[in-house]
Amino acid sequence: MTLKILFLGDVFGKPGRQAVQRLVPRLIGREKLDLVIANAENSAAGAGVTPDSAEELLAAEVDLLTSGNHIWSKREIVPYLERPGARLLRPANYPRGAPGRGRGIASTPDGRRLGVVNLEGRVFMKTLDDPFRAAEEEIAALRAEGVTAILVDMHCEATSEKGAMGCFLDGRVSAVLGTHTHVQTADARILPGGTAFVTDVGMCGPRDSVIGVSKDLVLERFLTQRPVRFEPARHDVWLQGAIVEIDDATGRARSIERVQERLEE
Repeated sequence: MTLKILFLGDVFGKPGRQAVQRLVPRLIGREKLDLVIANAENSAAGAGVTPDSAEELLAAEVDLLTSGNHIWSKREIVPYLERPGARLLRPANYPRGAPGRGRGIASTPDGRRLGVVNLEGRVFMKTLDDPFRAAEEEIAALRAEGVTAILVDMHCEATSEKGAMGCFLDGRVSAVLGTHTHVQTADARILPGGTAFVTDVGMCGPRDSVIGVSKDLVLERFLTQRPVRFEPARHDVWLQGAIVEIDDATGRARSIERVQERLEE
C-alpha cells in the first residue's frame, strides 16, 4: 500500500490561504491524496502565523502544518504551539526549552501514518542547534513509535545546505523537501537510497510580486535602503508544492512530482 502526500510550500498571507482553501480540496479529489502538509510560517499577512491563520488552513483539509524562522513573529502563536495535540510544528533544532515541538504524526482514516520533521538551516540564517543531529534524534523518536514513512521540511536559505540534508538522510526518510526561498526549483528526483528530494517546493501566494511581497514596496526598500513596511501582493496567485508517493511498508519514495496550480481571479 502507498501513501500519497501533497506538501505545500510557504503559504503567504491571505492570497496564499485562499489558494489553499479553494485548490486543495480539488487536488485531493483529482490526485487521490491521502494527506496534505503545508508550511504555514508566512500565513499571517506574509510574516508569521497566528492561531486564526493556522486554523483556517487546517479547516481547508490540511492535516499538519510546519513553519520556519518566522514562527515567533506573532506572540499569540506561543500558547497555540503548546496546546495538547497542536498540529503546528516549529523547527526541531531551536534550543531546548523552546515552545512547541519539531516533529508530528499525521494519520489517514484507515490508520496509515506519516511522520513529519521540521528543521531550520543555519547558513545565512540564525545560529541554531545542529539541524543534522536534530534530524537524527527526531527520526529515531518517530521510529520508536513505529512510523515508517517520514517527511522532512528543510527550511533554509542555502541550496547547498538543503542538498546536504537530502544526502545525509537518503535512505533514512521518505522525503526531504525544501522551503523558505518561495521559488520552486526544477530538481525534484528520487535519491539513490529511495528518498524523494527537491531543493524548494515553492510558495502558495501571488507570483506577480517579489517572493510574495508587493513589488513597489520591495523596490522602494532596495532603491532607498530605508525601512519599508511590506504587504502581500494580490494578483496572479499560485499554489505550489510537491506530490510524493511513498511505499508504506518500506518508507521508500516511489515518485515525486512538482505541483503548480493557478487560482483563477
